[in-house]
Amino acid sequence: MQSESKPEMNKKNSLRLMSYNIQGGIATQAYHHYLMKSWQHVLPHSHKQENLDQVAKLISDYDIVALQETDAGSFRSNYMNQTEYLANKAHYPFWFEQINRNMGKLAQHSNGLLCRYKPVSVTEHKLPGLIPGRGALMAKIEASGYEIAVISVHLALGRKTRMNQISFISELIECEKHVVLMGDLNCELESREMKYLFTRTHMTLPEKKPHTFPSWKPKRNIDHILISEGMSINNVSVLPQGVSDHLPVSIDINLTKDTMKH
Repeated sequence: MQSESKPEMNKKNSLRLMSYNIQGGIATQAYHHYLMKSWQHVLPHSHKQENLDQVAKLISDYDIVALQETDAGSFRSNYMNQTEYLANKAHYPFWFEQINRNMGKLAQHSNGLLCRYKPVSVTEHKLPGLIPGRGALMAKIEASGYEIAVISVHLALGRKTRMNQISFISELIECEKHVVLMGDLNCELESREMKYLFTRTHMTLPEKKPHTFPSWKPKRNIDHILISEGMSINNVSVLPQGVSDHLPVSIDINLTKDTMKH
């Protein structure tokens, strides 16, 4: 989908990427908020738009943003498509969404992808699981002469299901030369699932392991931006943000002949 906003970005030597689980625009700053604000998962609230405005400011300087736990326009979001709203507010010319759990007018749980490069292709993949509702959204972009497969995912809470989903993703990316895997993977880098991913694929183990959850006192690194071999990272950071129970993670990728190989 295309927004009426800033023109598509031209070639440059780097990509700025962010992954953010926005929790449907719900601000969570303590464990007791899960109980106190649980009603916001099913009912609309004016603060959600205010929170999304904060998110829009945060993401405005990035080239590609992967979003998890967005709503595609249901009662609980006051019928606002949150991915589209953020794309327009932050001036992204291209935005895409994958509705993974469609509960009609009540809720439409989605993954989102915002991009300043026009993708060569965009595909949706349903991830395996006993309970439907998880997916992978993949966009292939061309930047500085390289084709890069960018995948936004939100994996399951259960380890067995996550392992099946990681296996599916491993098969999905095995033929792609340059890959960026972004999202809330619900597991840490030392987990059995992630070790399987790094063994099975050409994805590389990051040097830094920034903690992103819970946002008010981060103790776990479960939100990731992973890159494949032949790519180089300039910077990794976690940004302080008072929206959601997750913190956003960002990286800068070099796009030069010295740091990327065909």
